[in-house]
Amino acid sequence: MSTRNSLFYSFLDRYASLVITVVSSMVIARLLTPAEIGVFSVTMVLLMFVNTVRDMGAGQYLVQERELTTERIRAVWAVQLGLGVGLACVVLLASYPVAVFYKEPRMQGIMVVVALNYAVNPFGSLTNAWLAREMRFQSLALMRFASVLSGALVAAWLAWKDFGPISLAFGSLTSTVVNALVAIYFRPKFFPWLPGVGEIKRVLTFGSKLTGSTFVSVMSNSAPELLLGKLQNLTAVGLYSRSTGLVNMFYRLFVDAVSSVCLPWFARQSRAGESIVDPFLKATAYVTAFGWSFCLVVICLAHPIVRTMYGHQWDQSVDLARLLAVAIALNVPAALCGPALLSSGAVTVIARATIVSAILNVGFVALGASQGLIALCIAVIVSATLTAFIWLRALSKHIDMPMSGLLRNLRKSAAVALLAGIGPVLALWIYGPYPDVLVMPLVIGGAGGLTGFLVGIMIFHHPLEEEIVAVWAKIKQSTL
Repeated sequence: MSTRNSLFYSFLDRYASLVITVVSSMVIARLLTPAEIGVFSVTMVLLMFVNTVRDMGAGQYLVQERELTTERIRAVWAVQLGLGVGLACVVLLASYPVAVFYKEPRMQGIMVVVALNYAVNPFGSLTNAWLAREMRFQSLALMRFASVLSGALVAAWLAWKDFGPISLAFGSLTSTVVNALVAIYFRPKFFPWLPGVGEIKRVLTFGSKLTGSTFVSVMSNSAPELLLGKLQNLTAVGLYSRSTGLVNMFYRLFVDAVSSVCLPWFARQSRAGESIVDPFLKATAYVTAFGWSFCLVVICLAHPIVRTMYGHQWDQSVDLARLLAVAIALNVPAALCGPALLSSGAVTVIARATIVSAILNVGFVALGASQGLIALCIAVIVSATLTAFIWLRALSKHIDMPMSGLLRNLRKSAAVALLAGIGPVLALWIYGPYPDVLVMPLVIGGAGGLTGFLVGIMIFHHPLEEEIVAVWAKIKQSTL
């Protein structure tokens, strides 16, 4: 499948999943309280540390391995299956102590349900990695859509039936089971079902460094919720979690879609001995144009967006979302540095950059969390700025990327975002930062933002212009 078609199906996948996620979030936000969301959020943040060793980077190894043999596939399967069962047992054993530590008995039930995820997940993850390596994003889109839809329906139904925060855990389990069932259908016939240990050292040598980096990264990213849970309260965690969920919608909307294509794309370039500089610059131009435009919309229209999506009980998260959108905007130029480094097997470079940025982030976040939610968000902004610089510097050295080319693309993306921001800024000027009406600010800001975005791409000849022209040509051809 071509890169352009891969991007199309990846976007289709993410947009469909995002629609389902947004609708289910709107429903669940009205059925569960901030405190109940906070209980689930803290539990899942703790389990994210377990997620870092869920397959010891075996999936990423399969994607980037130059010479993939049956024995190496057996080794990947052995690592994923063994860790899945082992981690399920660990989570079950840890469920009671965690509930006691946080003085929240509902956490134990959530962890018991989520533990089953780890035992089921390997049956989907191996096929997922293979499909990504082969850039078969049409099949991946079907898998993800089926799993996201089923999980959302189960979570919303249980929340409606007053099951509380454990509704989200059962939704997650349903999603994992459906993903595994669909993956079995797409599993290549030549894939062995019997695990093997002959090449397991090769897999673990690659995966151990990557897993260490991922663990540090998760610790850094989880610091806000964990520290708020102890230094403030679970309601504060719920408010922060909802704010991050809103601003991270951009990542689900665009960065994840591009990144899922970029890793196998960059890896294919690397296996062929070709430079990944041009693909990285093009992909970063795509991400920053969308990212900065999205962040401007959130900054200007956070109040009507939050009110429309989640209801008035989440009003306290409005200003948090605005500040976190600033952090996302500062960090987005470095969003694809990880996949670019991973595609060339530079796990040592990833480890160094991860450790340095994590130390800075945890320090700033700890200071901010002790002072309250607003101070925490300001700390996240400072940390995001430093983290972006660290990752871009590491990548530019490793792949010999000229910063002039990156800055040229960033200037074009910034110009596009400024035009896209005219509509949202106009809505903010007319209705103010906390409008009583919801529809008109969203209509003016959304329509004006989309118009400015498209006009900016054409005026400034942004790299996205090529994609728009190609899509338009296909549409014209199909109508003839």
